[in-house]
Amino acid sequence: MVICIMEIALIADDAKKELMTQFCIAYCGILSKHKLCSTSITGRYVAEATGLEIEKLLPGSHGGVQQICSRVSYNEIDVVLFFRSSERGASPKEEEYELLRTCDTQNIPVATNIATAEILITALDRGDLDWREIVNPNSDYNKKKSKRFS
Repeated sequence: MVICIMEIALIADDAKKELMTQFCIAYCGILSKHKLCSTSITGRYVAEATGLEIEKLLPGSHGGVQQICSRVSYNEIDVVLFFRSSERGASPKEEEYELLRTCDTQNIPVATNIATAEILITALDRGDLDWREIVNPNSDYNKKKSKRFS
């Protein structure tokens, strides 16, 4: 069985950073098999707690969410875990809407809560998301294929 390495983006609102960290501790074994990127503070928390190697982008409020959105647009991200605050009065920011819209447009699985994240991560571990290797132009699968036809 060939293991597909996926690109996973991690984002957590301030009120959800601890939850994201606990989630990543629980699923460290699965996450360690994949490439991770994150907004900077979330990435720092998760990396310090788990020892996972995480590419840290800008803070979410300083362009990190937009960086992830751009990578989604270019099909460089396979899964997004975005733990959003659902507190009353907390209105989603424009960049959050754009990220979710872009994930919908590009058919990128996105979880906005721990229940959905758990389903995505366990599906990833079973190989249910291996179809992403075929549609992601940056995947090892497609890089090898393009070399054969060069």
